[in-house]
Amino acid sequence: MPELPEVETVVRTLRTLVLDKTIERVSVLLPRIIRRPADVEQFKAVLVGQTIHAVERRAKFIKFILDQDVLISHLRMEGRYGVYQSSEEIEKHTHVIFHFTDGTELRYRDVRQFGTMDIIPLGKEQDVEPLKKLGPEPLDETFTSTLLTSMLKSKTTKIKPLLLNQEFMVGLGNIYVDEALFRANIHPERTANTLTNDQIENLHKSIVQTLQEAIDAGGSSIKSYVNGQGEMGMFQQVLKVYGKKGETCPSCSTEIVKIVVGGRGTHFCPSCQK
Repeated sequence: MPELPEVETVVRTLRTLVLDKTIERVSVLLPRIIRRPADVEQFKAVLVGQTIHAVERRAKFIKFILDQDVLISHLRMEGRYGVYQSSEEIEKHTHVIFHFTDGTELRYRDVRQFGTMDIIPLGKEQDVEPLKKLGPEPLDETFTSTLLTSMLKSKTTKIKPLLLNQEFMVGLGNIYVDEALFRANIHPERTANTLTNDQIENLHKSIVQTLQEAIDAGGSSIKSYVNGQGEMGMFQQVLKVYGKKGETCPSCSTEIVKIVVGGRGTHFCPSCQK
């Protein structure tokens, strides 16, 4: 599943491709992608004539800011966007097409068909699902080590599942939690409220640095991820522990192991991470 760096990269590329374009019509080839409004014909009618003024990210959601509404899209496992000329052949697994007045099209493809789209009135999107219960953004300037300390002090759960919980903190998935915990030398099964202040400060720094470096590298293309221009990310080339079971730790040469934590495959160094 695309995590914060991948979604942020898609958003940045889409900004160069769809801003100020006006929707002439919408084709929905797989109705179950559409969640709100539930009536697909209403979904299409609401969008016609509206212009895309901004493309933003909240957590792992893409927000298309329109004249009166916000189109909220979640890529789930393998969703992807691309901009094409209307004359170009429509690829397999294309489920939604936004036809623009200039003859170009924004196409949504999704092999796994898990992605979702919601239309919410502009200005109301933070007050309703799917954005209502989301936690803080780890790259926001308000997300400090002091804030993280206060967030962790009452949590008696294991640190990895907690960091994956989007109501606790947004944007982190399996890849970047494993990488951030490795950088911070914290065992993924460590109970959250047993971390010292120094460990929390290191964790905060590791989360921010890992995410920012991944964004700078265009995200991680582990399986099918590409950005809005069809380009792969490069951060998978510098991963330290994720997907490295049986390889040697880059810090101490101990063998990296894989266990299951909170139902998720988890990679870590048993020597470095305590």
